Amino acid sequence: MSQRKVLVVDDEEHILELIKFNLEKNGFEVYTSDDGEECISFLTKQKVDLVVLDLMLPGTDGLEVCKRIRRLEGLEKIPIIMLTARGEETDRILGLELGADDYITKPFSVRELVARIKAVLRRIEDAPQTKSKLLKVKDLEMNIEQHEIRVKGILIELTLKEFELLRILIENRGKVLSRNLLLDEVWGYEYFGETRTVDVHIRHLRKKIGDDETGDYIETIRGVGYKIK
Repeated sequence: MSQRKVLVVDDEEHILELIKFNLEKNGFEVYTSDDGEECISFLTKQKVDLVVLDLMLPGTDGLEVCKRIRRLEGLEKIPIIMLTARGEETDRILGLELGADDYITKPFSVRELVARIKAVLRRIEDAPQTKSKLLKVKDLEMNIEQHEIRVKGILIELTLKEFELLRILIENRGKVLSRNLLLDEVWGYEYFGETRTVDVHIRHLRKKIGDDETGDYIETIRGVGYKIK
């Protein structure tokens, strides 16, 4: 298998050096950038497997960069891990809702960051091994092989985490899946009980598939988790 390529974007030189050193030690090929605009320009020319993106960048900040990456053809589903010094829940939620697949707050454990990167990439590698290539619930169709979601024939753009979350729910249709189980299955590591992350992704997922208005697909089981009706 060829080396996985990671782009790390941060305006603090020592952070870039620290992450680059540890990722290279773990077998990754690492590119770095200290500027949001430069990051976007780089991604249009060079293919990478994952982006580690700092929120607090000069000029174009990480949230705007994340939003613009999600609008670029061919980069809509590239995994993004948001790196931020902000600890407020609203900032983390905003990053997730703009399309980030994960976040980690400074000061951070390099070992945890590496573990999260590996977990996200492992999920991508394991995706083709799912039980069925085509899943359907009412007017919603999920094509695993093509990584597509359609509702009433209309193509819906989902992030990697949203796609995996919906896939697991559909494959377990009728079963109530707890937030902790979903964290473990979708994120692939111990998430320190921050089940709010699941709720944020479910809310965004519902909005994208129109379920926030109809309630046709995902049912909330109060105090427990979620299930597909």
